[in-house]
Amino acid sequence: MRASRIKITNILGIENREFNGASVEITGVKGAGKSSVLDAIRFALTNRVDRDWVIRQGADEGEILIETDTGVSIDRKARTTKADMIKIKEGNMLQTRPAEYLNDIFTPLQLNPVLFTQMSRQEKNRVILNLVEFPWDINWINEKFGEIPKGVNYEQHVLQVLAEIQSERGVYYTLRQDINSRKLHTNKSIEDIAKTIPQGYQYETWKNYQTGTKYTELEKARHQNGLIEKAQAFVTSYNDKLRALDADRQINLNAAEKSTAEENNQLIITVERLKTQIREAEEKQAGLKNGLDQEIKLIDSQYETAKAKLLADTDVSKEYADKKTTDTTDLEEEIKTAESMRLHLNEYASMVRMQGEAELMQEESDELTRKIQIARELPGQILKDATIPVEGLSVKNGIPYVNGLPISNLSDGQLLDLCVDVSIAKVGGLQIILIDKAEGLDTKSRKALYKKCKDKGLQLIATRVTDSEELEVVEL
Repeated sequence: MRASRIKITNILGIENREFNGASVEITGVKGAGKSSVLDAIRFALTNRVDRDWVIRQGADEGEILIETDTGVSIDRKARTTKADMIKIKEGNMLQTRPAEYLNDIFTPLQLNPVLFTQMSRQEKNRVILNLVEFPWDINWINEKFGEIPKGVNYEQHVLQVLAEIQSERGVYYTLRQDINSRKLHTNKSIEDIAKTIPQGYQYETWKNYQTGTKYTELEKARHQNGLIEKAQAFVTSYNDKLRALDADRQINLNAAEKSTAEENNQLIITVERLKTQIREAEEKQAGLKNGLDQEIKLIDSQYETAKAKLLADTDVSKEYADKKTTDTTDLEEEIKTAESMRLHLNEYASMVRMQGEAELMQEESDELTRKIQIARELPGQILKDATIPVEGLSVKNGIPYVNGLPISNLSDGQLLDLCVDVSIAKVGGLQIILIDKAEGLDTKSRKALYKKCKDKGLQLIATRVTDSEELEVVEL
């Protein structure tokens, strides 16, 4: 769709000027009104103008009319006493939503491609990405990721949004780094603990091991063994003990007899020497015999008592003497092992807890990796299904490329070529390009641009500063 007629009346200092559908270059000195023509056309299509006065001074109303070779007419009026007005007809049909209709028939690049060459890298990328038509909203993001990722500028194009989500500076990536770092530290702690725990450690066994009960069992066995060993030793030494008792008895008897004999001899001597004391000595001799009898009886009684006690002890010992002692080696070793193993209970429990934490962190990390991968794969799916306005346009990590080169690496001439390609991409759109201040291009680039527009069937309206005092319009 080409403009077959453009009529400007009382707009931006232009009293009355009309153009047909030809491509033209408007030349003249600065201030001659060249840019006003382009600004007026932009005003007709966008209702925006960067000037304080739209209506030419002295007039009450300004109008710009654009008619196309397909029967579309765009009639915009600026009025001082009434509200501004726009009327768009397609044949005999009046468009009820003019702003939406205009957005569908041209792209911003068409109206000022030279300004596009002067934009920052970020602005250029944003403009190009906005040409990739793909319907999306926050719900679409939520559906793909199960949430709305934080730290992302959702005012951008969806491809830039996805680039931020999967970026190394993005929330998912940094969060995954933090989780992996904590997981690495946890696994190192698990390894350190594992080195201190015996291989095949049975946590539940040693946790539930009844040390007190086992100690009671061990002490009981030891006590039983002690009785048995004591009894066996007592029985073995019975004869020795009996001989010792007999020896003690005989020694005591011998001592008693010797003592008596010695004293008796002394008394005999005394009797011989002391005749006068014979009666007394004889009486004392008789008393000594009686004392000896009593002492013998006492010694025999003590002997019989000790012997009876020995026999009684022997009878008790016989109860245990025939029994075998219990081997407590295994029980002692078991308790020793249990005590050693129970020292590791807290460490083992900590290791198990950390293993669980590490597994959860791994799951979180895997989920973040999955979401990052989604953000990396979605652009390919979007570009596969979306309307791509320019041949050779691709997007990597949210950055647009044309024929393998990022937009920021294109020369001004290549950027203008890109604008031309974008202009013809909209099927049924208004095939017009406005180039203001074409003198900023070198002669070769300018001529190549004009030729490309002509070859592509585009209507080009360009302005260029010259030394001519008159405003000149030259068909290209």
